[in-house]
Amino acid sequence: MKIKNILPILLFLTSFPFYAQNEKTNQKLEKIKAYKISFLNEELELASAEAEKFWPLYHAYEEKKYKLRHEKMETYLQKLSDDTINSTSEKQARALLSQMENTNRALYLLRKNYLSSLRQVLPAKKIVRLIKSEKDFNRKLLKQYRDKAGKK
Repeated sequence: MKIKNILPILLFLTSFPFYAQNEKTNQKLEKIKAYKISFLNEELELASAEAEKFWPLYHAYEEKKYKLRHEKMETYLQKLSDDTINSTSEKQARALLSQMENTNRALYLLRKNYLSSLRQVLPAKKIVRLIKSEKDFNRKLLKQYRDKAGKK
């Protein structure tokens, strides 16, 4: 067999496990999102009129936050590997710091606008409860992960 015939087969076989892993990860993320929505619904006790206005805001905010954090921060992490840091010039390091500051500023402004929008939909007490509930959810999720990892 020629290498031209083998190469596509090898590429397919090596990429298949990564695709399956990515699909599993996506399923887990969707499961966590559904669990979080259920948890927040229970904690916030939203009236139907509140829920109707709240959830679109919440989902839009989460999506934008995810994009900012994961798409932008991923590039930073690639640049922050040990080998890259050691070979980075001062000028490149300053540019990277500037990019990080811009992303942090964008995250801050996104959160500020989100909270401002929430004030028009929910009473302040429920917004505070939302913030607390999100932290509680993250703690609960982390605890479940630790408990599961400890059993292995």
